Amino acid sequence: MILSDQAIGVLGGGQLGTFLSIAAKQMGYRITVWDPDPGAPAHAWADTRIENAFDDAEALFSFIHDNAVITYEWENIPLDLVASIEKKRPVRPGSAILKQLQNRIREKDFLSTQGFPVTPYLPVLDPTTLPAAAERLGFPLICKTATAGYDGIGQWRLTNAKAAAALRAKLKNRESGWILEKVADFSKELSVIVARNAAGAAVTYPVAENTHEDGILRLSQIPAKIPVVLSDRIASLGKKVITALEGTGLFCIEFFLLKDETLLINEIAPRPHNSGHGTMEACDISQYAGQVRALCNLPLPPPHLLSPAMTINVLGDEISVLRTEAALKKLLVIPGLHIYDYRKKEIKARRKMGHITLTGPDSAALLARARQVRDLLDDVSKNNS
Repeated sequence: MILSDQAIGVLGGGQLGTFLSIAAKQMGYRITVWDPDPGAPAHAWADTRIENAFDDAEALFSFIHDNAVITYEWENIPLDLVASIEKKRPVRPGSAILKQLQNRIREKDFLSTQGFPVTPYLPVLDPTTLPAAAERLGFPLICKTATAGYDGIGQWRLTNAKAAAALRAKLKNRESGWILEKVADFSKELSVIVARNAAGAAVTYPVAENTHEDGILRLSQIPAKIPVVLSDRIASLGKKVITALEGTGLFCIEFFLLKDETLLINEIAPRPHNSGHGTMEACDISQYAGQVRALCNLPLPPPHLLSPAMTINVLGDEISVLRTEAALKKLLVIPGLHIYDYRKKEIKARRKMGHITLTGPDSAALLARARQVRDLLDDVSKNNS
């Protein structure tokens, strides 16, 4: 076990690093945040902050020396950095897992060779081969960059051969290439958080039901409105996937539920996930407290759901709603409402700037309150369009 007289190092300083830092400090751990951006939100919660570039040798030495265990809050952290750190200190999840999950082709290859269900896919390493690969797989398709890209960036929906040819003309060679995935005709998008410690103990969180808009997660609710037997299937499958990965830490697995109740795995995130934000209010052990336990090889009791919850991501200029007196007077009278402002310095369109979680015993009432919140956010969007 790694006890609280030691420090946890976090690579990346976004909101996930912020909430991990808060959970760790509540348990007595010291936190080092390494993010080259001096305005990264998690720096405000760190005991030690490192703002050097990720290739700075002196910063690397002190980061390794000062921390007993390392994690990352974003999967696009440089792989070489993680590999060099784990020669001296445990990194959870490790570089082998990061290498698998940084690349969508390797991720799908791993899942399919292990017998886990995924949508049909094909790798595209040369853009000139894209039209033929698309015809072979069959439309409609999603083309994604194999590495990087998030929140709908680096993704294109292809409905016919003309669209594939047009995209081929736009693409420039990139070393990692692209992946074509058959569009899943799903009835729901679901996700499950899995925590697994170094001793191999694993627990799952309540399954979340997610709604995306333009490729960005917009709303999550726990528990998902699905039968218990299906939730149990998802929890069991989630544990099997992370065990097959030999993963240590916290993970999120995203699923498509097809109309015939077939489950397909979409993606695995080797970190906390926005769909798990609601666990901070709705569970006795949040996903971030579970992450601390997994990182430090502490006991991992199953988390219990205390209340249904619904989380709305606040995007771009919508954050201005949370910073005005008039809007706060309307929001803060809504029962069970919890506001989080990430305090990111630069407001960008579609960027996750905060979130709002609603809790309460009645899922229908939560949905009605979520509509109230969305109406306020939509007013800002209309006024700024």
